Amino acid sequence: MPASIANLMANVAQLIFLLTLAPLAEGVLATLEERLQGKHGPSILQVYRDIAKLFAKEERVSVRSTWLFRFAPVIAFVMPLFVVLLVPALTTFPLTFAFMGDMVAAGFFLALAGFFTALAAMDTGNPYGPIGASRGRMVGFLVEPVFMMVFFSVSYVANSTIPYIVNQQWIAHGWASFLDPTHVLVIVAFVLLIVADESRIPVDSPSGHTEIAMIGHSKTLEYSGRGAALMKWGSAMKLMLLTIILVNVLVVPYGLADRVTVAALAVAAAWVFVKVIAFLVVLAVVEMSLAKLRLFRITEFVGAAFVICLFAMALRVVAA
Repeated sequence: MPASIANLMANVAQLIFLLTLAPLAEGVLATLEERLQGKHGPSILQVYRDIAKLFAKEERVSVRSTWLFRFAPVIAFVMPLFVVLLVPALTTFPLTFAFMGDMVAAGFFLALAGFFTALAAMDTGNPYGPIGASRGRMVGFLVEPVFMMVFFSVSYVANSTIPYIVNQQWIAHGWASFLDPTHVLVIVAFVLLIVADESRIPVDSPSGHTEIAMIGHSKTLEYSGRGAALMKWGSAMKLMLLTIILVNVLVVPYGLADRVTVAALAVAAAWVFVKVIAFLVVLAVVEMSLAKLRLFRITEFVGAAFVICLFAMALRVVAA
């Protein structure tokens, strides 16, 4: 089989992997959080049922809304699929679209989805949508520069911003590189950013039902039917995608396929999903150990990640 065809097949496998298992990862996280609180919790398959139910329902759209309201769910759904083509989700070697963008481009694609979602939240005239959008943009304005700092810190350490090359750099240097203080600090900062960007505790409560207190979920309150399904599916894919970047590029860059065969890709998918679940367990424990912060203290939380990145870069400069 020609290498180009094999690489395209691997790209398709990465898309299928993210599409099919992202709702399962979201369901596992929700169940873990409920179990840690002593509750029975929903089934780990509940997210699949919710998405299927929403697709089966009629979509109701406000007469005051514009094309932005209808377009935003598509953007939120498609952007994680673009980004997964740029990162080592299942393979150690670059695939067809790997060099079409680096980690900065990946951050831009994900930020673009958040931008359109915020615009759509203000499009219908619902008072809660603009509140959630303004709060979400406040967190976004704080998080996105720190994302850039994390990417620059990683590129400074690995001498590249291409995720596949970063992955190979960590593997080439062996386990000793993972004990490097710079590497550890970058990992901590990236975890803090995942918590903030995905509106998890202590930044926001994903299980909250009080509209006035929501940040992330209040932006999608007006959606129903297909739009709500795409938003929910896209949110699950974004969480899993950020987790894949963390575990495959920064934490444990092992267990990926070194050739394009059905068996190799299946084994890699199993290993990657195990790593994702391991991180979700840690995330659930952290969430259940903290209380939700007041709105204006979120700046301190995100600022801590920024300072950690600066400290990581300073350590790298001094060590060099």
